[in-house]
Formats: sequence, structure tokens, C-alpha cells
Amino acid sequence: MEKIQYENLTIRQAEVSDAKQLASWWNDGAVMAHAGFPNGVGTTEAEVIKGLGKGCLVIQEDGRLIGECNYRDLDDGVAEIGIKICETDCQNRGVGRKILSMLIGWLFKNGYSKIILDTNLKNTRAQHVYESLGFRKLKTNIDAWKDQIGQLQSSIDYELVEKDFISYANDRCSANKKAT
Repeated sequence: MEKIQYENLTIRQAEVSDAKQLASWWNDGAVMAHAGFPNGVGTTEAEVIKGLGKGCLVIQEDGRLIGECNYRDLDDGVAEIGIKICETDCQNRGVGRKILSMLIGWLFKNGYSKIILDTNLKNTRAQHVYESLGFRKLKTNIDAWKDQIGQLQSSIDYELVEKDFISYANDRCSANKKAT
């Protein structure tokens, strides 16, 4: 993947050197509760390294790791995405909206025609962000799954097509090939 940069933000492919931080976030129940893991996922740095691959991305602000995002190719021009701003001092400042704009813009420029995602029904902050970017709510899944402590959870499915995309990272957003 290309490194994507806008202002002081960077999205890049996750590397082995990022595994320790990713494992720390994924094992933190406060970070992972919205995804159904209020006790964290219980992974190791070695397991994270094994899972690094296409679509596993990290987010940097001024060179500091602040979160992660990912995308998965679902065929027929559809990508499924996810994002977590893991550092609490970076939340509620519009960073997520810009990062999503950068990632979604890159996906549309690279042949995808539709982006899908889901979020916990309780995560109203995320719903507001997704809808501000042009995502359309498809369906609400009431009591669709149980989190790791047995509590029923509900989710909302969203989709976005390019014509509805509202970017919060202007067209000067640069994508530079990562040095190999």
C-alpha cells in the first residue's frame, strides 16, 4: 500500500515494529469494548506479527502512533473498513473524520466503488462521523451478538458509494509510494 498523508496525519502499512503497540491496544478493554472485547482480546505481540498483512494499517499524528485502521477486499469493488483512534488524547478532535476521508479517498481512487462498515449501536459518536462522510444506514441488527462477557449487543450496517462521499481531507491529500 502507498503511504497516505494529509496535514500532520499519515496512514501506512503496519510493520513488525508496530506489533507491540497494536498488541497493547488490542489487549486494552477500554480501547476494545466497542468491538465486543471489554477485557481486551488477549493476543501476543507474536500473534499480531503473524496477522500483519495487506489492509492492516496504522495511523500516525506528527509521527506518533495513535490508532489503527484496516480494509478488506470483499470482491466486486467492495471494501469493508474499520478504524480505531486508540489514544484518548486524540479522540474528539476530528482526527477520525480526516483519517476516514484519507482512507476512503484512497480506496475510491484505487478501484473500489463501495465501502461498507458496521458499528455498535451504542457508538453514537462513530455513527455521527460516518453519516457526516455520506454513509447511508442500511440496517440495524438488534441483539445480534454477545460480547465476551455475555451481554447482547446491537450493530448498524453502513455503506458509502463514491457519489455520496463527503471528504474532510481536501484533494491535495497526497499518496506517496512507500520506500521499499
